[in-house]
Amino acid sequence: MFWKFDLHTSSHLDTLLEREDLSLLELLDEEDVLQECKVVNRKLLDFLLQPPHLQAMVAWVTQEPPASGEERLRYKYPSVACEILTSDVPQINDALGADESLLNRLYGFLQSSGSLNPLLASFFSKVMGILINRKTDQLVSFLRKKDDFVDLLLQHIGTSAIMDLLLRLLTCVERPQLRQDVVNWLNEEKIVQRLIEQIHPSKDDNQHSNASQSLCDIIRLSREQMIQVQDSLEPDQLLTTLEKQETIEQLLSNMLEGEQSQSVIVSGIQVLLTLLEPRRPRSESATLDSSMSSVGALHALRPRLSRFHQLLLEPPELEPLRTTWGNLAPPLGNTRLHVVKLLASALSANDPALTQELLALDVPNTMLDLFFHYMFNNFLHAQVEFCVSAMLSAGPPSDSSLEMPVPNPVVKHLLQQCRLVERILTSWEENDLVSTGGPRKGYMGHLTRLANALVQNTEKGPNAEQLGQLLKELPGEQQERWEAFVAGPLAETNKKNMVDLVSTHHLHSSSDDEDDRLKEFNFPEEAVLQQAFMDFQMQRMTSAFIDHFGFNDEEFGEQEESPNANLLEICYKDRIQQFDDEDEDEEEGQGSGESDEEDGAWQGSQLARGARRGQPPGVR
Repeated sequence: MFWKFDLHTSSHLDTLLEREDLSLLELLDEEDVLQECKVVNRKLLDFLLQPPHLQAMVAWVTQEPPASGEERLRYKYPSVACEILTSDVPQINDALGADESLLNRLYGFLQSSGSLNPLLASFFSKVMGILINRKTDQLVSFLRKKDDFVDLLLQHIGTSAIMDLLLRLLTCVERPQLRQDVVNWLNEEKIVQRLIEQIHPSKDDNQHSNASQSLCDIIRLSREQMIQVQDSLEPDQLLTTLEKQETIEQLLSNMLEGEQSQSVIVSGIQVLLTLLEPRRPRSESATLDSSMSSVGALHALRPRLSRFHQLLLEPPELEPLRTTWGNLAPPLGNTRLHVVKLLASALSANDPALTQELLALDVPNTMLDLFFHYMFNNFLHAQVEFCVSAMLSAGPPSDSSLEMPVPNPVVKHLLQQCRLVERILTSWEENDLVSTGGPRKGYMGHLTRLANALVQNTEKGPNAEQLGQLLKELPGEQQERWEAFVAGPLAETNKKNMVDLVSTHHLHSSSDDEDDRLKEFNFPEEAVLQQAFMDFQMQRMTSAFIDHFGFNDEEFGEQEESPNANLLEICYKDRIQQFDDEDEDEEEGQGSGESDEEDGAWQGSQLARGARRGQPPGVR
């Protein structure tokens, strides 16, 4: 019906491109240059693909602009040039990928001495990324010819955009065989070992963080790739290298030997945590299994557990931290928080030798000490709660040398050495005393969950019988206090925490009169009311459309009436008027039929909104 309207408007660029003296700078000043490029304006592409213009755009995204230059030269033109080069237009991709001189100009950015300009680095990484994705063969072949490529990547790994470029090589190569070739090439260049060398006190914090992030992403990407490509003939060489015990031992040496750096410890722990993550199974029917964590990481970690535990007992020196409720001297700190995460993950691995060493060091007790001491650090509370809950619900550590199952040592340790029941009861009572005259302790939510985890695992689970026996062995007074606590305060707290998320009754109004009126009104189901409102609006639009364009009934076709078409109007006429006061009735009675119809639609929308919020119309 709109065919007769010609909505096409010629682009201003078409007229501009007719000029023989048009410069690239003038063109980039046009607002619609990028949009015209993306819709493949032939004249524009012919202009941009001229070798001098392509070279100029590549220079803008790779060369440092003059510090005293105009703002357009420093920011606008490089940004627009980058957007054009990465607009994913096939002609531009082909021109860049086929011209080795342009690729060498791009590559020259990595060969810059000193630190890289972060903005230009993001432009460079974006252009290289689109070429890796669209011109994979050409670019991979080009990069493999560069003997210093990996050296330059590692030299500038502290720049986040360069780290992104390394990951693009692993994620944007789609063909499995070519990706395998890239992985093998990077492994031959010892990229994993050299990234670990970046996590060293002699490097700066940015290098620590980005090298750690690169290793974590390599682990996750490689494991995900193994799941997706199940018939792969070759293992992922990068992942194999990362999971070797000697590789992890080198990382641990950088973290714990010689001069210690908090940045190195935190960055290294992030890699270890990723290695210890439970692997996703290859089959959808299988479940996550924590025993599938890296065996090399577990073996390398065991002799170093005492050093990590010592970090909890003797934290790095930190300035006292002033908070709204007092001074922390010393504060927990990011280092100790990550150590807690690592030890909690090691306990969750359920490895017999590792668990035995952790219990011998009394690690769970130290973690609980920190839990109650730093009463407002919910990051810490979440980690300790996760660890203790996992210990309560996990079966005994698997040991193939034992024919008969043995009691779970971590459960016994929690209830006896760690005095878990006593600590829960004491802390709850202390909070009741404090909360009457001040704020409650910040860990009470997590403490409630810990108490519930103990109750639930006593009722059912692999350790139910052992937990029941250990509770019976508690002193008589403590048993009575625990039973009274479970039946009283804990049950009351759980009842308060139960929220009825779906309620279709007990609508509340702001006045008693509206409550009385509301009782007489039966709201339609929300879905029916919404459909009625949509039908009502559609009829109005259709009628206005026909009136405006002059179609008659035969031209427009007969319209089938919806069964809900009149529901909104009926609701309005029969019930909504009850909520209008007499003055409004008089004013609306003098209006035209069109305004009455609009008022009905408005009130219908208010009715629908009120029904969704559990409120009558007019109540806000």
